[in-house]
Amino acid sequence: MTFVKFTDLGKQYLILREEILAKFDEISKQGDYILSDEVLKFENNFAEYCGARFAVGVGNGSDALYLSLMSLGVGSGDEVITAPNSFIASASVIARTGGTIVFADVGYDMNIDPDRVEKTITKRTKAILPVHISGRVADMESLQAIADKYNLFIVEDAAQAVGARYKGKRAGTFGVSAGFSLHPLKNLHVHGDGGVITTNEDTLYKRLLKYRNHGLRNRDECDFWGVNSRLDSIQAGIANIKLKYLDRWNERFREIASFYSANLRDYVSVPEYHDYEEPVFHRYMIQCSKRDELKNFLARNGVETKVNYPIPIHLQKAAKALGYKKGDFPVVEKLSDSILSLPIYPEMEDEHTCYVIDKIIEYYKKI
Repeated sequence: MTFVKFTDLGKQYLILREEILAKFDEISKQGDYILSDEVLKFENNFAEYCGARFAVGVGNGSDALYLSLMSLGVGSGDEVITAPNSFIASASVIARTGGTIVFADVGYDMNIDPDRVEKTITKRTKAILPVHISGRVADMESLQAIADKYNLFIVEDAAQAVGARYKGKRAGTFGVSAGFSLHPLKNLHVHGDGGVITTNEDTLYKRLLKYRNHGLRNRDECDFWGVNSRLDSIQAGIANIKLKYLDRWNERFREIASFYSANLRDYVSVPEYHDYEEPVFHRYMIQCSKRDELKNFLARNGVETKVNYPIPIHLQKAAKALGYKKGDFPVVEKLSDSILSLPIYPEMEDEHTCYVIDKIIEYYKKI
């Protein structure tokens, strides 16, 4: 029986193995592992790739968002609006600042709905944190207009959207700052945890450099209480190698996604997007009837799939104190019952993509 893995990180490593091992050896011989020239090189390369003035390497994608919010002064009494259909970190970083999580429902594109965002704004709202879900940039034009109208910060959760474009601009260049993840399941990933912040603001950039490194001005002087969240040299070296291939990989993501959509749209709901959007399909999500039955059928036939995310954040135990209940965000809740993520990664073979399509069609023809 054919077996199609949901992702296969080992395949990419084998392709880049010689480059990665050479870089590991180079950095190891230098013995410069923390805040080295390799990290600075990656930060400069990443900022240039995104079209931002600055980039700051940090320990993970969650810290990228947390440090952004903290550096903007978000704290007790401040509200930050975000979507409830993301990984838990998008909301938990708000709670970590001492601020209040406020959710708004999403639209047909699975991203936060600007109209619903505006309806949730109060005198205590300080920022909007849109999540570019599955590698598709949110409606940043509308969100920016709202932010300008109410004098709010926008911090992009671009963890899933490295390289994605919206009206010609890359993710990570719309808000005052953006947080990216280099987690192994992301389109650009390292061999462990890692994250990056982008910004065009000089003052914010300088504060972030200190915040990620204990608040230190230099080795002996501390300006404020910061945290220890630094991208290490080995991971930066790996990221520098992979960044060269990212556009090629993202094009392959789009190629697979287009093939899925062309062959499946008569059977399930597939992602539809405008000409001015260029998603990177960190996840290829279909919406379908009898989702769990389809998932089980595919599993029996050797196809790994995932449900992202089966329990919306507002219905998590951790969110109980926020006072939300089932029915508060009907679009998100409907999506959580119907979304299924199919295998997609640059090294995926065409025959495996065809196999997934054939099995989905087989299932729906049977029922």
